[in-house]
Amino acid sequence: MNPERRGLAPGLYMVAVPIGNARDITLRALDILRDADVLAAEDTRSLRRLLEIHGVPLGDRTVLAYHDHNGGKVRPKLLGALAEGRSVAYASEAGTPMISDPGFDLVRAAREDGLPVTTAPGASAVIAALTIAGLPTDRFLFGGFLPNASGARRKALEELRAVPATLAFYESPKRVGAMLADAAAALGPDRPAAVCRELTKRFEECREGSLAELAESYAETTPKGEIVVLIGKGNSEDISESDLDHSLSEALLTMSVRDAADAVSGMYGVKRRPVYQRAMALAKERAEDGD
Repeated sequence: MNPERRGLAPGLYMVAVPIGNARDITLRALDILRDADVLAAEDTRSLRRLLEIHGVPLGDRTVLAYHDHNGGKVRPKLLGALAEGRSVAYASEAGTPMISDPGFDLVRAAREDGLPVTTAPGASAVIAALTIAGLPTDRFLFGGFLPNASGARRKALEELRAVPATLAFYESPKRVGAMLADAAAALGPDRPAAVCRELTKRFEECREGSLAELAESYAETTPKGEIVVLIGKGNSEDISESDLDHSLSEALLTMSVRDAADAVSGMYGVKRRPVYQRAMALAKERAEDGD
C-alpha cells in the first residue's frame, strides 16, 4: 500500500470530477481518489490525467474501466470488492456520476446488495448552464439526450410543451442545429432558450435568443465541444386556438370527447372545461360533415 494513502471506510464512493477546468474538483474528492482501494472510471485516461494534474499517487492500484459496454462484466468485480469490505471510488468521464452516466446500474446493484453508497458532489454541466443562462431556475426538468431521429425527437419535445419549468438537455454538436429546429416547431419559435457550450473551459460560450433565432444561427454552423440546451418554461397563455384544435382533432380520432378533453388539457396545462366545450364543438362539426 502506498505510504501516502490513509484509511477510507468501506463502500462505494460516487466522485464528481471537473467538466472542463481541472481545478473544479473538491478537496474531499481528491482525498477519496487518493485513499480508495479500488478506482473505477467511465474513461480511465481522463481519470489518470486528473490524478497526475493534482499529484494524487496511483501507486500499485489499477483503474478499472466501467462503462455501458462492459458493465455486465466489470460490475461483479466491483461488487465483489465492496463485499470484501474494500472502498471503491467511481468517477464519470466528466461531471457528476449518475447524470447521463453508466453509474446507475452500479449504484442500484450495490444498494440492492445492502452495500454502503455515498457521494462526493461537485461539478455538473446542467447545473453550470442553469447558473449562467439567466433562465428561471425555480423549477427545471432535465431531459438528458433527446432521440436522434427527428420524428421521435419532436414527439418527445411536444410531450414537454406545457411543463411549467425550464427544460434542460444535453446535445451533440452535430445535432444541435436540427434539435433547435425541432424544438422551435414543437414548442413554439418564440420560446426563450440558451445554448451553453464548453462550460468552465477557455472558450466557454452562452448564446441566448428565441428558439427560432438559435435554430437559424446553428443551421449552417457546427459548434465544437460539449453542449447544454436550455429552453424557457411553457406558458399556457401562449397556446393558439389552432394548436388546441389540431391536438383535439388528433385525439378525437381515437378517443371519446371526454378522454380527448382530459388528454389535451393535461398536455397543455390549461383548464379542462373550455377544452371540453371545444372538443364537443369539433366532434359535432365532424359528425355533420359525415352526414
